[in-house]
Amino acid sequence: MRTRRISTATAFAVLFSSVVLVGGSAGTAAADSSRILPATSLGDIVADGVHQRVFISDPEAGQILATDYSGKVVRVLGELPGVNGLELSADSGTLYAGVAASDHIVAIDTATLTESARYDIGLGTRPTHPALAGGKLWFGYGAATEGNIGSLDLSREEPVVTLDQEPNRTWYSAPVLASSPGAPDKLAAAEEGSSPAELAVYDVASGTAERTAQLRSDASNVSDIAVSPDGTQLVVASGAPYFHQVYRTSDLRAEQGYTSKHYPNAVDIAPNGTVAAGIAGWYDPDVYIYPKGASKTVPVRTYDFPNTGTHSGSDLLEDAGLAWAPDGSRLFAVSVNSEGTRSFRVLTDPTRSVATLSISAPAKATRAKALTVKGSVKASVALPAGTPVTVTRTDAESPKGKSLGTVKTDAKGAFTFKDTPSAGGKVTYKATYAGSAKHTAASGSASVTVSRDAVSLKLNRNKALYAYNTNVSFTATLGKTYKNRVVELWADPFGADKPKKLVKKAKVNSKGNLSVTVNMKRDTTVTAVFAGDSRYAAKTVKSTAYAKVNASLKLSKHYKTAKIGKTSYAYYSKKKNPDFTTNMTYHKGRKHLLTLQLNYQGTWYDAGQQYFALGTSGKSIVTLEGPHETGYKMRVRTSYVNGSSGDSVNSTTHSAWKYYIFTK
Repeated sequence: MRTRRISTATAFAVLFSSVVLVGGSAGTAAADSSRILPATSLGDIVADGVHQRVFISDPEAGQILATDYSGKVVRVLGELPGVNGLELSADSGTLYAGVAASDHIVAIDTATLTESARYDIGLGTRPTHPALAGGKLWFGYGAATEGNIGSLDLSREEPVVTLDQEPNRTWYSAPVLASSPGAPDKLAAAEEGSSPAELAVYDVASGTAERTAQLRSDASNVSDIAVSPDGTQLVVASGAPYFHQVYRTSDLRAEQGYTSKHYPNAVDIAPNGTVAAGIAGWYDPDVYIYPKGASKTVPVRTYDFPNTGTHSGSDLLEDAGLAWAPDGSRLFAVSVNSEGTRSFRVLTDPTRSVATLSISAPAKATRAKALTVKGSVKASVALPAGTPVTVTRTDAESPKGKSLGTVKTDAKGAFTFKDTPSAGGKVTYKATYAGSAKHTAASGSASVTVSRDAVSLKLNRNKALYAYNTNVSFTATLGKTYKNRVVELWADPFGADKPKKLVKKAKVNSKGNLSVTVNMKRDTTVTAVFAGDSRYAAKTVKSTAYAKVNASLKLSKHYKTAKIGKTSYAYYSKKKNPDFTTNMTYHKGRKHLLTLQLNYQGTWYDAGQQYFALGTSGKSIVTLEGPHETGYKMRVRTSYVNGSSGDSVNSTTHSAWKYYIFTK
C-alpha cells in the first residue's frame, strides 16, 4: 500500500504495526494589626492620647515619625540629627526630643506637628533622654567618659539650662532617665549598654538632683527603664539576667521581678499600673503583659510576632520599642525583621488573658442515639467555676445552627453535655465562651459523622453500544428517602476537550425516575448523584454507554461490478490500481485502519493492515499499487480502533467489507 496527497489539507501516514494505548483551639495571641514603618532605626516611642498620635524617633535618619493609632505616618519631622529620647508633657501639648548630634532639645507642638522651640544645651553636650520631674525637663547628656545629668527650666521668661547636676561623675556616658506623674519629684536613671549597670534615683523637688539611692546592679546592657505610676518601683530591661528586674525606688533594693524570657530589651508601664515587658526573642513570645497586683511569674497575656524576614525565627522587638496608649486600651510596638524592615504593631486587648476553648466528640455516632461531648476553657488567669459556655449544633436539618442552651464549667474549666442527633451526616457542635473583663472570648468546634441509611439509586444503559449520533434516554431511579428527592444527572463525554456537564437537576417523579436524553457522538459516562438528606446517605452511580463512529468505504477505478455467488465484487484490470476512499467521523489526530484479506480455497486470510491519517474533512483516499495477482477473491474494510486510531473517544467501529477481484 502507499499513500498519495489529494489536497493540501489531507495527509496520509503509514503504520505497519498495531498500537496499544493504555487526588478548635487557639495558640499564643499575635499582634492584632501591623504596618510597615519607614524608619531606619528606633530611638524611642511615646503615645499621645489626646491627639491619638504615636511619636517614633529615628536617630539614624535624624527624624521623628508622627503616626495615627494604626501606624499610618501623618507627618515626618526632619533635620533632627541623632534624635533619641522622647518625653510628652502632662497635657500632651508638647513633645520634647533630645537631639544629640546638634546639642539641642527640641519642642514639638503636638496639635500642629511643627517644631515650636529649639533649646541649645551647649556645644558637645549631646543630650539624649529627656524626662519631666520637679517642674523641670531633665536630660542625660555627654559622650563617653563625660556622662551627666542636666535640667532645662522652662518656667522662666528665658529658659535656663543647668548642667553637671550629678557632681559625683556617676555616669560614664549619658544616662537614660525616667519619671512618673504619680511621683513628680522623683527621677530614675540608668546607664545603657554597660556591665554591670549603674542605677540611681534622685529627688529633684528642690530644683537640683539630690541622689537618694545608687546601685551597681548585676544587670548588664540596659536597654530601657520605667517607673511605676506611684513612683515606688523601677523596672529594668537588660540583656541579662533573663527577666525584667524590679527595684524599690526608695533604696534600689531588688524585689520580685517579672519572669519574661531571654534578653529583655523594653518595658513600659500604663497609667493603671499594667506592665508591658518585651524581649529580643526569635523563638519565644516577644511581649509579656502583667496587670498591677497580678502574679509576676505568669503573664496575663503574651504576643508573639510573626516572621516577615528570611531568618527562621520571628521578627524581633526593637530596644525600648514599647509604648502604652494612655487609656491602656492598646499597646504599640516596633519590631524589625532579618532584612532590617521595621513594622509598627498595634496590640489590642492587652490586659485580658487569652482564653482557649477545646471541644471533643466521638468521631462516629448512630443517629437518634445519645452521644457525649466534652470540652474545656483555659487561660493563664484561671476562669471561675460556673463560667457559662453556649452550645450550638449544626447539621443537615439545622444548617444555620440550633441552640442547645448553656453549660457551665467546673473548677478546672471543664464542661460536658449529652445530645441525641436527629440528623445523620456531618454534625458539628460549637461551644462559645463570650469573654469577660479579664478574659478574651473563645470558641471551638468538633464534628461527628452520624450514620445515615443507605439509599437505592440505579441508572440504566450501562455498557450499551449505539450508532453514532443516536439520541439515548438515560433514566435514574431513586428509592426511599426522607425529604430530599432531587437527583443530578451529569454527562461526561470521553476526551479532555469535552468537560463533564450537569445536564439535569430535578425532583424524581412519583415512580422515583428522572430521565435525560444524551446525543451519543462519543463514549459517554452518565452519573446520577443523590446528595443525601438528614437520614439517608448520599449516593452516586455511573453508567457508561458507548458510541460508534460513522465509517464507510468506497471502491473506485474498477471497470465493472458483478456478483460472484450472492456477493457483489468490483472488477479491476491487473494493470489498474484501485482507490479506497474512507469517510469517517473526524477527530483531531485520528487515523483509520485499512485491512486487506484474500480468499484461498474458501477461507479468508489476512493480506495486510495499515493505518492512515484522516483529513480534517474525515476523508482519506488510499491507492493500492501493483503488481496484482489475478483470479483471487479479495476484500477490504476500514476501521476505527479505540486507542490504536490515535484517540479513545469512541468505540471500535468497522465498515462493511468491500469485495474486489483482479482480472487480465
